[in-house]
Amino acid sequence: MARPQPGDRGSGAFPRSYSLAAAVHPLKITCFDPTNTPECRWIHPILAGMAIRPGHIGWRAAPVLLVLACGDGGNESASASDTATATATTPSMPTSLDPTSGSVPTTSNGSADATNTEPTVGSVSDSDGQTTTPNPTTGVSTVVTTDQTSVGPDPQTDTSNTSITTATTTTTGDSTSTGADESTGPIVCNPGDTMGMGMVDKSYIWIPSQDLTDVAKVNTQTLIEVARYKTGAGGDSPSRTAVSADGRFVVVNGRQSGRSTMFAANLEDCVDSNGNGMIDTSQNKNDVRPWMADECMRWTITWPFGGGFSDGPRGVTWTPGTFDENLCQYVNPKVWLAYLAPGVVAHFVRIDGQTGTVEETIQLPGWNASGYSPYGAALDPEFRPWFGGLRGEFVRVNSDQNPITLSEFFPGGEVQTYGFTVDRDGDPWHAGCVGAITHFNPDTNTYTPVPGTNQGCLRGIAADENYVWAASNGPCGIYQVDRLTKTLIKFHVPQPCSTAIGVSIDLEKFVWLVDQEGWAWKIDPENVPAMQQVMVPGSHYVYSDMTGGQVLSVLPQ
Repeated sequence: MARPQPGDRGSGAFPRSYSLAAAVHPLKITCFDPTNTPECRWIHPILAGMAIRPGHIGWRAAPVLLVLACGDGGNESASASDTATATATTPSMPTSLDPTSGSVPTTSNGSADATNTEPTVGSVSDSDGQTTTPNPTTGVSTVVTTDQTSVGPDPQTDTSNTSITTATTTTTGDSTSTGADESTGPIVCNPGDTMGMGMVDKSYIWIPSQDLTDVAKVNTQTLIEVARYKTGAGGDSPSRTAVSADGRFVVVNGRQSGRSTMFAANLEDCVDSNGNGMIDTSQNKNDVRPWMADECMRWTITWPFGGGFSDGPRGVTWTPGTFDENLCQYVNPKVWLAYLAPGVVAHFVRIDGQTGTVEETIQLPGWNASGYSPYGAALDPEFRPWFGGLRGEFVRVNSDQNPITLSEFFPGGEVQTYGFTVDRDGDPWHAGCVGAITHFNPDTNTYTPVPGTNQGCLRGIAADENYVWAASNGPCGIYQVDRLTKTLIKFHVPQPCSTAIGVSIDLEKFVWLVDQEGWAWKIDPENVPAMQQVMVPGSHYVYSDMTGGQVLSVLPQ
């Protein structure tokens, strides 16, 4: 029988099957076509978990699927994935800068009070669902701080204004070098030298409070909360923060409101928007300015998300931008984040980190992750963002391609992804809730669970040069895993330990474990028992790069 072609369609919700002759084994393809967007899955004793979207990648990628599966259940299992192409679209920007416009009326699936937690138990079906074709939603609402009397010498941070523009969809990715031509002389420096930052003199962890609608800025060296900022008018339920590689900026995502907001960490990057000759900003943990009144807030965007609690933006990461050899630093950093639009369509969005200009929106219908928006995000060494899904698929945004494409990966039900990160080698790690810490090798499409780490519900996860760290509930504590051997070193139990949530690595390589009940632990990876407790008021629900350490770890060394 002939291969299914891009125009071949099934009928209704019933699968339509095709059989192909293979050199060794018969190959069967099952296409699901509920809405004229067929999704074909390979059904084969050797191959599993791979999705093809006809009309996008064709059939040329089939040879990469020949990956053997080891089914002993305790060591390694294999699953194959391929690239599903989604064409980037340029959203039409509204003329209004009202931060609440453009959102969808809320039909809440949850609440933002202090007792709120997202699912911690359950299982994922081996079925990957069906693809739907919703009405496109590309509009966003953006507020950008005007800058007519800016403070600070950096001219790039002085160009924000209320004239919002969008980029074309002809992109060159996030890793292009700029500056001196290598053929005309020696390279001034390498990206890993200093990034233009010099020695670490300021390092912060940004911890959101879902009940207070604010974010705490804690100095990781002095352990003092030096400022606190409102992330919305109320009820936003902020839960993910992501810090730029140089530590200058942070983006906070609000699950309930569908809002993303960027703050500057340094006064020289803040904006004197009222023209009084000074920066009006929080000075300590008790000095919380009203929403939109703090001049270190640079921009905020309300997305056209599905309106429910589960749809709001979660996963978020930065790219360092492009490396300028003349300046010996990265410039023009970008933000990638994701939310769930009506019709179960995941939107992956690239934003100019300093101006808040939306540059790219990539849509993925039929997002399969337990009904939640992309749950976590991290960057790989090629500056490609990855997004993890809650007990479901995860994707890589191939931002180094033009046009940008998406690679979808469908792990087996034993992975049970909750927390998600990418290590310095570009390998994703999953923290399973009712599942083990699991390493994924994207070159071989193999999943390796770490023995002895499946005794509770795992939450946030982070990787440094030597170790992988994952927060655990039931029992409460933090797992320490050897990153290279993929073996458990020890399970540590802080005292007290209530609901361990987020894990992040700061710029000095200390590990931070955030507890939902109002504190955090600073941990020396070589002397874990000497961990220090830092009180941070609020209910913290966070899985993200709260310090910028994940992005920094994948830069050229």
